[in-house]
Amino acid sequence: MTPEHATQAVQTHPVLGRLGWDALPLHEPIVVATFIGVMIGGIALLALITRYKLWGTLWRDWFTSIDHKKIGIMYMVLGLVMLLRGFADAIMMRLQQAIAFGDNLGYLPPHHYDQIFTAHGVIMIFFVAMPLVTGLMNYLVPLQIGARDVAFPFLNNFSFWMTASGAALVMVSLFVGEFAKTGWLAYPPLSGIDYSPDVGMDYYIWALQIAGVGTLLSGVNLIVTIVKMRAPGMTLMKMPVFTWTALCTNVLIVVSFPVLTAVLALLTLDRYVGTNFFTNDLGGNPMMYVNLIWIWGHPEVYILILPIFGVFSEIVPAFTGKRLFGYTSMVYATVVITLLSYLVWLHHFFTMGAGASVNSFFGITTMIISIPTGAKIFNWLFTMYRGRIRYEVPMLWVVGFMVTFVVGGMSGVLLAVPPADFVLHNSLFLIAHFHNVIIGGVVFGLFAGMTFWFPKAFGYKLDPFWGKMSFWFWLAGYWFAFTPLYVLGLMGVTRRMSHFTDPSLQIWFQIAAFGAFLIAIGIASFLICLYVSYRKRDQLRDTTGDPWNARSLEWSTSSPPPEYNFAFTPVVYDNDAWWDMKQRGYQRPTSGFMPIHMPKNTAAGVVLAGLSTVCGFALVWHMWWLAVGSFAAIVIAAIVHSFNYKRDYYIPAETVAATEEARTRLLNANV
Repeated sequence: MTPEHATQAVQTHPVLGRLGWDALPLHEPIVVATFIGVMIGGIALLALITRYKLWGTLWRDWFTSIDHKKIGIMYMVLGLVMLLRGFADAIMMRLQQAIAFGDNLGYLPPHHYDQIFTAHGVIMIFFVAMPLVTGLMNYLVPLQIGARDVAFPFLNNFSFWMTASGAALVMVSLFVGEFAKTGWLAYPPLSGIDYSPDVGMDYYIWALQIAGVGTLLSGVNLIVTIVKMRAPGMTLMKMPVFTWTALCTNVLIVVSFPVLTAVLALLTLDRYVGTNFFTNDLGGNPMMYVNLIWIWGHPEVYILILPIFGVFSEIVPAFTGKRLFGYTSMVYATVVITLLSYLVWLHHFFTMGAGASVNSFFGITTMIISIPTGAKIFNWLFTMYRGRIRYEVPMLWVVGFMVTFVVGGMSGVLLAVPPADFVLHNSLFLIAHFHNVIIGGVVFGLFAGMTFWFPKAFGYKLDPFWGKMSFWFWLAGYWFAFTPLYVLGLMGVTRRMSHFTDPSLQIWFQIAAFGAFLIAIGIASFLICLYVSYRKRDQLRDTTGDPWNARSLEWSTSSPPPEYNFAFTPVVYDNDAWWDMKQRGYQRPTSGFMPIHMPKNTAAGVVLAGLSTVCGFALVWHMWWLAVGSFAAIVIAAIVHSFNYKRDYYIPAETVAATEEARTRLLNANV
């Protein structure tokens, strides 16, 4: 399609904008079948919620909750639901690539493949990895620093619902209109109005903008929480490593997400107003977009991996029965990675034909960032050395991570060598590399974290058999799925392709598809694990609050913790605060409780995010009246909420005493 032809195709209705019957992909059998499946599933879920009268509980205790623990769990649920969608896209792509050779064009037409390709990237980064990581931080940070909640509890709820709103827009794009066909970073000029006249790109922009607001506010919230709300005695160098990594991550969020917002705003102006910032004509430059998007994009990688390094730093000492080796060097390594991540993005100049001096300098910075990463891995290995390692499921994930991540890290360093990068950057080698670090690092770490802290959140452990099933299928699946891509990359096979002419390559894609099938069994095993564990919850119950004999403050509370977290603010003398308390013979206080000041639930977050979804949808389809109306409603709702002064309440001392007494009885009964 030529740009001239594309531009002429845009027609708008005064009320419906660009929305019409032709926006429904009724001619795509795969989409129609999916839609029917989703509708049946959705109706069944609503029927179950209604049958068991769960609406009141969901609304009161979850949707409007501003308890950081509940919000953390909702983030995790969102991430796992979106994982299923993102993985369905991955399976479809793998199947297409395994069969589309020579005369066989496969089952996905190119435009459909490109949408799946973009949706997969966007969902996996923005709506799987980010919610899961944010959920972990939300849940754990206040508990680790001895606080009762985050600094701005309402903003926490609002952040979650904005992220969910962005995810909802992406899901709507599957059935109403289409999604972008430009890859997960939407590079111009392909994302400009000339080449992408459909609404796919607009869905991309508004989903990311809305979710980005949520992430940015969450970042600010957690920074203030960590800086201002630590327990007495907890200096910065007595914070748990996970809290340190959360602090650095959120600093990165706050400095990089505004760049994403700005660059997408400029792209929006290009599409809606015709400003030509990133076009090939009238003074625009697509390369400016590449640089700007990567100012956010590369720190984003570290935003995801740093908290996971924190997860491993909590798990390894717990399962080796030893203090973490090199606490200070872990902290410094985290800070160094945070600072260097802003230099590393400049290696994206490589792909723009920059000179040798630029390339070599930034190649060296990329190599330098691998040093603190390597230091962390050695610290975990030294902690394990001569420790009595218990190879339970969280520890298995740690070992699987170290074996896998090291390869991903080394292939990243190879890509920082300019001559190699010029050959490999546009090949499947790059795809294998970043999946290596994101799956082998972030996803493995998230499963480790979910298994490790699950008893804290729900009061019972996850079933170890199904946990191990999930681990081994994920690990084997990863190596089967992505090792062939390294091989294909070294053979020069181009990325982003959905059809190949050389039949000798097919076997590698078939092995990769087999790997994706193994990962599917790994994901299914995790879901079965959740179900089986719930069925066996009485056998797997955690009565102590400290099932792993762990070391940081969150394990000093009951499982699950009471809504106020701590009846008395703990006093900290060591970076392994709970371990130190246990060694000194800590006794739980059983009297002298006082009323506890807590924030109140509010529906404002749900309302504002719901209106944002409507506004985003209206902007996608050029329904200007609805966009203006919903935006005005957002402003009014925000102002109304600002006049709500009934934002807090006191938990009576009697309630606190009764809660603590119940825990005392439980502990005494299970001594």
